[in-house]
Amino acid sequence: MTLSHVKLTAADQDALRACAHAMADAARGAILPLFRTGLVSDNKDAGGFDPVTEADRAAELAMRAIVATLRPDDAILGEEFGETSGTTGLQWVLDPIDGTRGFISGTPTWGVLVSVRDVSGVLYGLIDQPYIGERFEGGFGIADMTGPQGAAPLRTSATETLAQATILTTFPEVGTVQDGAAFREVATKCKLTRYGMDCYGYALLALGQVDLVIEAGLSAYDIQAPIAVVHAAGGIVTDWQGGPAHEGGRALAAANATLHAQALKILASL
Repeated sequence: MTLSHVKLTAADQDALRACAHAMADAARGAILPLFRTGLVSDNKDAGGFDPVTEADRAAELAMRAIVATLRPDDAILGEEFGETSGTTGLQWVLDPIDGTRGFISGTPTWGVLVSVRDVSGVLYGLIDQPYIGERFEGGFGIADMTGPQGAAPLRTSATETLAQATILTTFPEVGTVQDGAAFREVATKCKLTRYGMDCYGYALLALGQVDLVIEAGLSAYDIQAPIAVVHAAGGIVTDWQGGPAHEGGRALAAANATLHAQALKILASL
């Protein structure tokens, strides 16, 4: 599969958005009947614990069926079923349940991630939380959320000092021992540290509720939709050296350039 630069018309963008929303809707329908039902998980990591459930697989299959119907010539990269080639230069990047550990624990902080990219990077993405009923959308001039309280624009916070910042990560360990030490070096300078949000942390960043998300050990399907949403809301997402983060690894997401520079200075020096 070869990505290329794709020139999209307004109609093309509308079609991609419609496909993304249809995928998120299909994933909701596959997942919600299985949430908090005592679903048994399998372990994908013989050396640790990386759970996958029937809900993960069913949701990705449901999303792939939407692409096969609406955008059959686009490529797909999905967490559970890998890559499918395409001919349009576009690729959908799918994580049917980002935060399966949270899902099997019954917490509502997991989400469905849908994004589309070309060779230049991520063009558009959705973070969807089916149980809460919130959907965060970014790209093609859109930066909005919908939820039980209605619709609202996405806009990152104006916090410009670490001392006033709220910082999130998913796991206290963050990644390697070195990764964890680097995260804590930043976190000790922040006002508040919270854990365990998975993709929902990036949604909160885009909403202006928190100021920083720092993670490590990510895959492309973990970060591409969050990149689109955070960027559309006015934030910045890079790796820990200030370069692109769209292939995963270490990610630093910040509400604005000033805060990003302060966190990056610490991370890049360690």
